[in-house]
Amino acid sequence: MPLSTSPTAPALPFSSPSHSKPKGSCQRWFSIKKEVTVCSGRIHFNRKSRNGDFAINSASRESSPSVGFDVQFPKDYAEVLQQAKEATELAVKDNRQLMEIEFPTAGLGSVPGDGEGGIEMTESMELIREFCDLFITPEKATRTRIFFPEAKEVQFARNSVFGGVLFKLDYLTKPSFFEDFGFVEKVKMADRVKPEDEVFLVAYPYFNVSEMLVVKELYEEAVVSTSRKLIIFNGELDRIRSGYYPPFFYPKLAALNKTLLPKMETVYYIHNFKGHKGGVLFRCYPGPWKVLRRTRKGYICLHQQDLMPSLKEVALDILPSA
Repeated sequence: MPLSTSPTAPALPFSSPSHSKPKGSCQRWFSIKKEVTVCSGRIHFNRKSRNGDFAINSASRESSPSVGFDVQFPKDYAEVLQQAKEATELAVKDNRQLMEIEFPTAGLGSVPGDGEGGIEMTESMELIREFCDLFITPEKATRTRIFFPEAKEVQFARNSVFGGVLFKLDYLTKPSFFEDFGFVEKVKMADRVKPEDEVFLVAYPYFNVSEMLVVKELYEEAVVSTSRKLIIFNGELDRIRSGYYPPFFYPKLAALNKTLLPKMETVYYIHNFKGHKGGVLFRCYPGPWKVLRRTRKGYICLHQQDLMPSLKEVALDILPSA
């Protein structure tokens, strides 16, 4: 897979998400004892937080729900990473083992393909490093294994963004003699995982169709029935969800819609829709899924619901009718 060899971007400054509500943003109407309608969705307010803000009880949880806060759409990548870090921490506390983080890297208003493939992957690599520095405590760095798609990307990472780190860097697939025809050698996950590993982070496993199948193997062989956590970072899983890969030609990949993806918690997600009636599908765990309209004054919440809507539903039903 080609990677950009352009100089890496400077480190992003971090700041805590602002609690101020921009003009035109989705506001909440508070009713402590009953269900209320907010931005076309329904939620329950059940108690106050320590800082006096109202907490939301997400109804989409399999177990007893924990409390999260309403989160405004981020202003920059510093807020993206901070929000993703806090959302992942809440999911870990709720014992979520398989998690997804997905957002565009060519700009908060971009869509996949706006940037050149190798550059987008390099930008993802830089953002993964920033996320790990926020999310992984120093004492757990040596117990965190980061999987890149191929071995040559591990070398690229060591020579650039991940130089000198304590994280363990690994790979999912190994190029073969027939790499130019799309063939790669399978890497047995049981041989790559060590007993002391606690967190697996898989970086953008979408370039080759075999990569997500290896991620499934990693989850089943090294995460299930353990206390380990697995985070998929910018895996473009919407390709699988939307049927981009025809089941007739990719039956194993299409089967992930029934085997792996239902077990996954999407803890942080941004997907943009372009056009006259475009918008954003946004989620920050444990809050609801929100469909937002971008305006000159900020973002307006058009719709929200507990379960993830399909991209087709957002593009053809929710955004045009709002």
